[in-house]
Amino acid sequence: MKLLYNANIHTLDSSNPRASAILVAGRRIIAIGDKIKLESLAHGKLEKQDMKGKTILPGLTDAHIHMQLYAMGLSRVDCETKTKEECLRRVGERARNTKPGEWVLGHGWQQNDWGGNFPTAAELDAVSPNNPVYLTAKSLHAAWANTAAMKLANIMDETPDPKDGAVQRDVSGKATGIMLETAMALVNAAVPEPTLGELEAAMLNAQSVLWKMGITGVHDFDRRNSFMALQSLHAQNKLKLRVCKNIPVESVEQANDLGLRTGFGDEWLWIGSVKAFMDGALGPRTAAMFQPYEGETGNKGILNMDGEELFEHARKAADVGLSMTVHAIGDRANHEVLNAFEQLREYEKKNHLPHLRHRIEHVQVIHPDDAPRLAKLNVIASMQPIHATSDMFAADRYWGDRAKFSYAWRDQLNFGATLAFGSDAPVESPNPFLGLHAAVTRQRADGSPSAEGWHPEQKLTLAEALSAYTFGAAYTANAENRLGKLAESYLADLIVLDEDPFEIALASLLTMSPSAVMIDGEWVIQ
Repeated sequence: MKLLYNANIHTLDSSNPRASAILVAGRRIIAIGDKIKLESLAHGKLEKQDMKGKTILPGLTDAHIHMQLYAMGLSRVDCETKTKEECLRRVGERARNTKPGEWVLGHGWQQNDWGGNFPTAAELDAVSPNNPVYLTAKSLHAAWANTAAMKLANIMDETPDPKDGAVQRDVSGKATGIMLETAMALVNAAVPEPTLGELEAAMLNAQSVLWKMGITGVHDFDRRNSFMALQSLHAQNKLKLRVCKNIPVESVEQANDLGLRTGFGDEWLWIGSVKAFMDGALGPRTAAMFQPYEGETGNKGILNMDGEELFEHARKAADVGLSMTVHAIGDRANHEVLNAFEQLREYEKKNHLPHLRHRIEHVQVIHPDDAPRLAKLNVIASMQPIHATSDMFAADRYWGDRAKFSYAWRDQLNFGATLAFGSDAPVESPNPFLGLHAAVTRQRADGSPSAEGWHPEQKLTLAEALSAYTFGAAYTANAENRLGKLAESYLADLIVLDEDPFEIALASLLTMSPSAVMIDGEWVIQ
C-alpha cells in the first residue's frame, strides 16, 4: 500500500473536495482524508511518501486526440511557423538530410498566419527537388504537396475533384499543390504506411510525452492502424494510458454485424463512439456555414451530408448500443447534426434502446437558436479551448459578427450541457495546461487580443475547466465510475504539481507541468 501525505489534494469530488492524504492499494484508491485516519486503515507493508505540501489533482484526459497522427508527427517537420520562409527552410534542411526519393513529411502550416494566401508546389520544389514532400495543415483539413508527391499520387491538372474535397487549381487550371478535405486522401494513399512496429514505437514515445504534460487518458480518433497498435501495446502490458477508442463511420455496418457496443473492452482500452464528419474546418474555409464567409461570396464551406443521412448511420449504431460522435464546426453543420440527434433520440425512445451519450466534436460556431439544443438533447459538447486562442483572428476575419457565437463554452455550460475538453492534437498541442489557460483567459500567451480576452463573456473558472478535463471526459467515455476524480474505489491516476493552480497567476498555467504522475497506482514519472 502507498500513503501519500502532507499534500494539498484537490479531489474534484464534490462530496469531499479537499484532503491532505491519499491511500492507494494496488490499482485503486482506498481512502482520502488525513494521515492519521488513513494510517489506521492501512494493513500490511505501507510505503509512506511525504509530498511536502505539493498539490495533487486527478489525472487529466485529452478528450479528442489523434494518437497515430500525433505520435508519428513527433518526428515530422514542424511547419507551425510565423513565416512561410521559415517553414520552407525547415523542409529544405530535412530534404538535404533525407535520401533522394524518400518522403519528407511535415505538419502544422497555416496559411492564415502567412497573409492568407495558400502556398504552392513550386515553392516546395525549389527547396526539395529530389524528394516528394507532403505537409498537412494545422487543421488537418488541407495539405500541401510538391510536384514529385503529386506525380507519385497520379494527380494531374485534369484530375477530378473527389466528393467533399477539391484539388486546388490556379486561374489557368493548373493544380497548385493544395489538397482540400477528401482530396488529401489522394496523396495519403501514396505515402508509405508505417509498419505496426514503427507505429508502436512512436506511440510509446508519445505516451511518455503525454505523461509529462499530466495526461493519463485520451479519447483517440484515429483509425484501424492506431487501434491495432494500441491493442498490441496493451497485449504486451506497455499501454499505460487510458484509451477510449472511437471508430470511423465507414465501419458502422461491420460494427453492427458484429454487435459491437460502446464500452466494450477493459479499463485500459475500450470502445467509445462512431465518428462521423459533417464538414471541414475554419482554416481552409471548408466548415459548413448558413451564410458565406466574409469576403467570399458563394463560399459556404463543405457539408458532407445532411441530417437525414447522418441519422441513417446513427440508427445502425444505436441498434447495437454504439453512441455517435460527430465533427461539426460551422453553424450549418452543427444544425444538421442536432437535427439528426433529435431524430435519434426519438428512435431510441420508440425502440426502447439505451439513451446513449452522443457528442459533437468542436461545436466551434453555432447559431444562437441551436445553442440550447445540446443540453435539451443531452448531447455532450466535446470542445478544445486552445482552438479559440489559435483561431480567434481568423474567426473574426472570416465569420465576422458570427464569431461572437463561436467557442462558446460558457453558453453551453449555462444551458446545461456537459463539457469534455481536449486538444485535437496534432492540430494543437495536447498540453492541457495550455487548454486551461485558454479556457479561463481567452488570451494567447502574449496577452492578445486584450487584457479582458477574446469575447470574455465565454470564460470559464479554473474549476469548471478542470472538470471538463476530468469528470466531463470520464462521463463522456462512460467511465465516470472509475475516472475523473480522486475518491474511494476509483483508479489511482493522479498528477503532482509543485504549485497550486488555484493559487497562482493565470499566466503561470502556460508553464505548469507535473513533477510526478501516477497511473494505475504506479509512478510513471517521479
